[in-house]
This record gives sequence, C-alpha cells and structure tokens, in this order.
Amino acid sequence: MNETPFRYPIWTRGDLDGFFGLMVDNLVQVLLIIDLCTHAAGLPAELIYTRILPGVAVSLLIGNLFYGFQAHYVARRDRNAACTALPYGVNTPSVVAYALFIMAPVYQSYRGTLGDQTAATLAWKAGLWACLVSGIIEFVGAFVAERLRRVTPRAALLGVLAAVGVAFIATDFAFRIFTKPLIGMVPLAILLLAYFSRYRFPLGLPGGCLAVVVGTAAAWVLSIPLLAGWYGGDAPMSVAAVRGAWDGIGAILPYFCGRELASVLERPELVLRFLTISVPMGLLNVLASLQNIESAEAGGDRFRTAPSLAVNGVSTVAAALFGSCFPTTIYIGHPGWKALGARAGYSILNGAFFTACFLLGLGPLLRAVIPIEAGAAIVMYIGVVIVAQAFQTTPREHAPAVALSFFPGMAALLIVNLPLFMADTGAARTLAELLNAPAASAAVPVLAGMVTLSGANSGWIVVTLILTAVGTALLDRHYRAAALWCLAASLLTAVGLLHAYRVDGNVVREYFLWQTVEPSPTTAAYRAGTIAVCYALAALLFAGADRRSRTAIVPEPPDVGTPTTPPDAPPA
Repeated sequence: MNETPFRYPIWTRGDLDGFFGLMVDNLVQVLLIIDLCTHAAGLPAELIYTRILPGVAVSLLIGNLFYGFQAHYVARRDRNAACTALPYGVNTPSVVAYALFIMAPVYQSYRGTLGDQTAATLAWKAGLWACLVSGIIEFVGAFVAERLRRVTPRAALLGVLAAVGVAFIATDFAFRIFTKPLIGMVPLAILLLAYFSRYRFPLGLPGGCLAVVVGTAAAWVLSIPLLAGWYGGDAPMSVAAVRGAWDGIGAILPYFCGRELASVLERPELVLRFLTISVPMGLLNVLASLQNIESAEAGGDRFRTAPSLAVNGVSTVAAALFGSCFPTTIYIGHPGWKALGARAGYSILNGAFFTACFLLGLGPLLRAVIPIEAGAAIVMYIGVVIVAQAFQTTPREHAPAVALSFFPGMAALLIVNLPLFMADTGAARTLAELLNAPAASAAVPVLAGMVTLSGANSGWIVVTLILTAVGTALLDRHYRAAALWCLAASLLTAVGLLHAYRVDGNVVREYFLWQTVEPSPTTAAYRAGTIAVCYALAALLFAGADRRSRTAIVPEPPDVGTPTTPPDAPPA
C-alpha cells in the first residue's frame, strides 16, 4: 500500500513572523558588535564594516542554511509538517565577553606603545584567535557533549552565563535605557508586554520588531531641532550620517584572515593570555546549544545532536577565518518560534538577509538609521532570560550555588569600569597607586579584594565556574567532587591564571608564575599565592569530610516488618 505523499512547506505565514523575530534579534547583536568594537576596543569603522561584518555574514549564512535544510530533512524523515528549524545567530554572551574582556584589554594595553591604530588591529587579531579557539572547542565538543555535561554541574554552567547576563548584559543595557529614557523606556515597556504577558499586538506585529521601530522613531523625532533642548543633549540621530552611509554602499567581499591569525602566534602571550575566556565560553556554548536541541526535541522536533553542534562549531571557525571575532550559537526559545508557526523558511531568509546586508556594505546605514538604545531593551531582556534560565532549569536545591556565581561578575563589572572612569575624569591617582597606598583608598577598603576576585584577563569566568561547581557539590554532599574543584582552582591560581594581576597605571594585566615585575610607584602586582594555599586547604577540608562520611557508622533502620517491644514495656 503506497504512503500518502508528504509535503513540507517551503514558506508559511509563520515564517514571516519568525523571520522578523530572528532578524531583529540578530540585528541588535550587530548593533552591539559595532558599539562595543568602536567604543571599548577602539576599532576603526573600516575594520568593522569591511572585515568583521562580512565575517558575521559568512557565519550566519552557513548556520542558517544548514538548520533550514536540516528542518526539511527531519520533516520528511519523521513526516512532521510542523517541524521548525533551530533558531541560530550571534552569541550574545560571547560578544560581550570577547569585546570587553579580550579586545578591549589588548587595545588598552598596547595603545600607549604601538599607537591607537596598531593596537586596535592587534585587538581584532586577538579576538579572531579567541573565536577560532572557541569554534574548535565547539566542533570537538559536538562529539563529547554528553560526557562534558555529566562531569560539570548544570548550575555551574548556567551560573557562568547568568553572571555574564546579569552584570554585562542586563545591567549594562538597563543603564543605557535610563541614560536615554525617552528612546529606551517605551520599547522596554513594549517588550515586557510582549514577552512577559505574551500580549498579541494588532496585526500580529512581533513585539521585538515593534520595540525597535518605536525606539528608532523616538530617536528621530528627538533629533528635530525644536525638540533638541527638551531631549537634553545633542540630537541622537543625523541625516548627514545617513547620507554618508548611503553614499558608501558598495560590494564588499569576505576577506580570508589566515595570515592575521598566524601572526598572533608571533605573540605567544596573546595565545595563552585569554584561554581563561575562550575555552570556558566555547564549552558553555556547546552545552547551552545541547540544551536548546533537547528543548526542540521536547517540542516534537528531533534533530541529531552531533551534526547540529558540529555545524555550530564550523560556523564559528568560519567567522574567525573570514574576519569576525564573535562565535555563533543555537538560540534558546525553539518552542517560541514553533508557536509562531515558523518552519524552515525563516531561518534561510535570515541568513540571506544578513549576507546581502553586509556584503553590500549596508552596515554603516543600519547603524546610522537605528540607534543602539532602540534595541537596548531586547539585549536587556536576553540577559534577564539567561539569568532566569539558570534558576528555572536547575534543581531547586541548587539555587544557592547559582547565587554564588554573581559575586565575581559584580566585581568584574566594577573593575572593568572603574579604570575607565578614573582615566576619563583625570583622577589624581591611578588604580595602581591606590592599590599601593591603602590609606589613599580608605573610602574603598575592599578595592584590592575586588581586583583579586576579578583577576586579570577575566579569570573571574573560571572562578565563577569553580565556585558554583563547589557550591553545587556541597549541596549534594559530594565532598570529593568539591575537593577536586578546589584542587583545580589551587593549581590554576598558582600558575597565575586566576586571581593574580599586575596593574600598570589604570590597566589590569596578566601576572603569570614565570613573569617578574619591577617595583614602581605606578605599578601594583599580586601573585595570589595565598589564595592558592587557601584553595588547597579547602580541598583538604572537603577531602576530610568525604573520608569521614565514608567511614562513619550509619545505624541500620529498624525492621518495619517485625514489631519491636520497648524493653520496659509490659507484655501484651
């Protein structure tokens, strides 16, 4: 008996809704990339628009096409006409981590000796190398993801993302919204109404798209000369900037960056210096993507794990090879796209859209037309969702361990911004001088502790992972696991990867075991040997607790099947 012919739609009405949602999400990530690369890492516009964004286009095209065609294959295999492609795009936590904790420190470290332009180019190359390392880890991790997940507690994995989410995504963009409330607050209200209440707007308009449109319109209205005084600052948008961006439109071909990546090997300190960021972020991306694939399976769409994760890694490697410093990922929220009625078309169209935009040189036009504040609510919401997920998808009893993850992130938020504030305001003393003269920092007696907890080269990300893993192990009374995590922290700290730092003026740098620092009034250094010893002592404490728990005599419970008579009870 012949089977009924099966047809999977190439395009549906829901694909349009899905495309707008995914496109706006990726668009905001692109605006974030432009903003952070410009203001934090000092990259010139030409480098951003002719190297980084074409690389982003290559990575998005590879992933979106694969996941779109994968949905066609799975739909026919399972005869599932409702199959929805995995949502995919630029990884928000990685954008923030790589821009603020890799590219910005390199730029600040070398601009004084190499000049702004050369330092910015070196920062870009360091970002490329970190992205390449992350992509390789994602590709290899595709074949061992299940084993990695068994070894590392979920609370520890999600705790790191939650720390980045609350400190450098949600909090940072909340500051931006309330800095320019006339542009950012109404879009925030629209987004919360759409995503928290699942409110349906007239004509089925997607909440994210509507928020960006309203924020952009507000920015342009406030640019009218008559309203500039009411706004309280310079006009946020410029017609001249739009004209200049329009005149600059032209074809841009992706540029292969093999030579630039190879040149980083000539500076081995850059290769080792940021492994505490690229390696954990790569592992987290693997495991977060695995969880998102499982979420899709719970919704009825069964995608093979290994190829899905492997292509995610291939796309990130391609991003690095063609100029982008920012990994890609499988997005959270597959059930949401499915509920919209999206199938495979939305993913394919998203890849085609951004490829056309960035290879036609439309990046400057997007930035000139849409202010970052218009999309700030979406980025803030992403941070909130990341934090909420850390609590919602871990066992309830592990919540205190997740809460532990926030402290290193809060310290890092302060230490990232404090030197910038001091430099911009022309403070009488540098950060190094304050650390060298405790009396000068009497108002902030814990300044040294904040720098130590943050560490150099964002070692706080690994510290967050370890502290949360230790907390989770202790909550489960797995004392041996807690001891092993502390032993790892002790070894990493002794080498100088965690907690150690040296501060030159206002710049926090690495301080590995083999490095020496010449004493200077403008230089402060901390080896963190005492913290390594403390971690080792904690490991011994937990190992002792494990030994005691294994040798303790546990009384056998009474046999409930045989009634017992108390010794002094009268006979029945």
